[in-house]
Amino acid sequence: MKDMLGGVRIVDVTTIVMGPMASQILADLGADVVKVEPPEGDLARYSGTPGPDGISSIFASNNRNKRSIALDLRRPDGQEVLQRLIEGGDVVLHNMRPKAAERLGLSAEAVRRIKPSIVHCVAVGFGSGGPYAGTAAYDDVIQAASGLAALPLKVGRQPDYVPSIMADKVAALHIVYAVLAALMRRARTGEGCAIEVPMFEALAAFILNEHLGAATFEAGGKPGYQRLLSPHRRPFATADGWISALPYTEAQWRRTLAEIGRMDVTEAPWFATAPGRNANTATLYQILGAALATRTTAQCLAMFEALDVPHARVNTLDDLIDDPHLAATGFFRPTDDLEGRARSVPQPVAFHGVEDRPDRAPPALAADGATVLEELGYSKAQVARMRADGTIL
Repeated sequence: MKDMLGGVRIVDVTTIVMGPMASQILADLGADVVKVEPPEGDLARYSGTPGPDGISSIFASNNRNKRSIALDLRRPDGQEVLQRLIEGGDVVLHNMRPKAAERLGLSAEAVRRIKPSIVHCVAVGFGSGGPYAGTAAYDDVIQAASGLAALPLKVGRQPDYVPSIMADKVAALHIVYAVLAALMRRARTGEGCAIEVPMFEALAAFILNEHLGAATFEAGGKPGYQRLLSPHRRPFATADGWISALPYTEAQWRRTLAEIGRMDVTEAPWFATAPGRNANTATLYQILGAALATRTTAQCLAMFEALDVPHARVNTLDDLIDDPHLAATGFFRPTDDLEGRARSVPQPVAFHGVEDRPDRAPPALAADGATVLEELGYSKAQVARMRADGTIL
């Protein structure tokens, strides 16, 4: 944990991955994140591989350095606790659909009536200005809607999902920079603001960054970046495995073609320009693939290292656990903050000259409820009464 956002309190009413990943990044940077959960807990507590203390792998990966309070927001006392949290908070973050947020007092209007200077951030499936607004959305749905799932059609395959929670994680990163920018603006002007981060638009922007293509310049232009949509753009099979290699510049291609004995290709008129090589990506990849198939992975790695061409072995998930580079950089830092956990996924950003403090384990459900309530001014008797009537756990 880094002490960079000390003094910033975030009221985190998010669930699953998108919101919790974003608030964990802010917590890792030193913010005091109070995770407000329903009495049954965040659904992510029960997703993924369960640990010996009942906290799942997915929950553990997205909720360290936070405090948990379990609160029934449908009860009047629960609403009062929420109001006090908002009064003492700097950021309110949730991922509820609009009607639910309105009902539970978490709409931007309701929150900013309590504290006009607060930063209110809502993560939604689809932006509020369009016909899909308010529609339920999970990662698979957004991968489909954004065009990501259909990209395999361009290379002769059926639509497919990327086997990763892409939309949630892309949107989470947008939440982080948006909240930090809003906090910087508030520090300068004293004014809060309302932020909306839609998963659909976030992933569509992510995909269209390179794939907008000719549609960038022509009203009727077709989207798509040719090099990426070649059916031959895939890991190359070697004699005993798989490798990724990307000769990109003309000089890199010349060195590679010379090594495999195909300098004749460089005499083609299209080879001399980047657009020409991009238009003939399939030809280049087919030639390279045929040459690599006769060599072992080790030989291919050594060849591209000598040629100074970007390359990598195709790692499996199992390979990553023992990857020598990740080991050398301390990626999987030893951790004893959670019972039975051998490793955790860190923030992959190095801050030099900033003090590093020990991380706190992802909290058990309601582990910090009494402490948080006492900080808000509740007496022990009031806490006991709310626990007895089911407002809190």
